[in-house]
Amino acid sequence: MIKDLKDGANASGVYLIKNCVRGVSSSSSANAYLNIVLQDKSGTIDAKKWDASQEDFEKFVPGTVLRIDGNAYLYRDKLQVKVLDAFSVDPNEIDVSTLIIDSPIPLEDLLKQFTFYKDSVKNEDCKKILDAVFKKYYKPFIDYPAAVTCHHDFYHGLIYHTVSMCNLAAAVYKNYPDVDYDILISGCLLHDIGKVVEFTGPIATKYTLEGNLLGHISIGMSIVKEIADENKIDSEVPLLLEHMILSHHGKQEFGSPVLPETREALLLSMIDEMDSKMMVLDKAYKDVAEGETTDRIFALDGRTFYKPHKH
Repeated sequence: MIKDLKDGANASGVYLIKNCVRGVSSSSSANAYLNIVLQDKSGTIDAKKWDASQEDFEKFVPGTVLRIDGNAYLYRDKLQVKVLDAFSVDPNEIDVSTLIIDSPIPLEDLLKQFTFYKDSVKNEDCKKILDAVFKKYYKPFIDYPAAVTCHHDFYHGLIYHTVSMCNLAAAVYKNYPDVDYDILISGCLLHDIGKVVEFTGPIATKYTLEGNLLGHISIGMSIVKEIADENKIDSEVPLLLEHMILSHHGKQEFGSPVLPETREALLLSMIDEMDSKMMVLDKAYKDVAEGETTDRIFALDGRTFYKPHKH
């Protein structure tokens, strides 16, 4: 398992190729190499294949499973794998679930919480939209990650992130009872639904063409509008939910075409930012001992974070 690798250890085993980028160390193509990200259920690790051939370029395709012959070593205080050779694996002989990083909360528990929050919504128009959306996109919603590399980038990550946001929203609602609970919870449940179209799937996730050209925010808004039109919902509920999806990144420079202009939309954007950033920090802390600091975290303004001792 990747998490058990140490400096100098034999790193041979079966891995999912999460990513692979070709590099050239000089003007000569003979010095081409591959920057690879290997993955198993315990995590990911950077790897290098030096003196890469054309056959290597064709073999290390993201999403494929390969049997790797290699060794682990420290480079600038970070563990990597030197790939010596790689061999194709018969997909029928591999349980791919052993190579996918799973949610830290069991799916059964996530589904119970998701159902609880969905059923807690009483507004009829919200219920119609929620029922139709999750009937149509249920399978990818529970399977997909919530991101390619940043936060909640694991199997069942999208439902995990959604449930986590509902938990935060329910807590916030207790302090601000004038907030429309049904709109806020519906917004949390729907805010990232566009990712079921933006991403290719839960294994070696990449962006689809629609994801690159449209993005999950506009895709999600279109999904809700289409469902509302199909159900002939003529109240302002669809408009409020569409606005929440369009504005949930909080700022236009972060991808939202409009800024939050309702109380529920403002809360949704803050809850989303809080949950996303805390997950980014939790990921960074995993590889850091108490009393040490993380590497610079791009998603957190390039800052380093100290991991305090437990008291």
